[in-house]
Amino acid sequence: MDIRKIKKLIELLEESGIAEIEIKEGEEAVRISRLPTGGAAQVQTYAAAAPAPAAAPQPPALAGNAPAEAPAARPRPNEHVITAPMVGTFYSAPSPGAKAFVEIGDEVKVGQVLCIIEAMKMMNQIESDKAGRITSIMARNGDPVEFGQPLFVIE
Repeated sequence: MDIRKIKKLIELLEESGIAEIEIKEGEEAVRISRLPTGGAAQVQTYAAAAPAPAAAPQPPALAGNAPAEAPAARPRPNEHVITAPMVGTFYSAPSPGAKAFVEIGDEVKVGQVLCIIEAMKMMNQIESDKAGRITSIMARNGDPVEFGQPLFVIE
């Protein structure tokens, strides 16, 4: 998909006040969504066929991780859950062998990189949308993640 078209879509989104738009062209698709804090736009591009194969192996993994996700289902009032904004592979560090972006107990600021999700050979940095302390990391390095899957709990 042409980057000029994506930029034009972002401009139209900001001018119109629409919160989210998704456009598909053949096997390619782009989803542009406004972030609730500050009105910046988030762009995700992916092939239309990519989410289906990634979703198939996920249910058995969820069954095995059910106890780990139980706290995320009912977060305490002072907890904030950061979820995966896309389907992909979770990486806790910028490169193999490097120190993890964050660990349990680390204090984070708004906009601080928490992890990387690789989707279609693109490395997408996932940033914190809330300041606080990391109390739980719910994915392991190299794990496949699904859209909306809880990744971190910030207190």
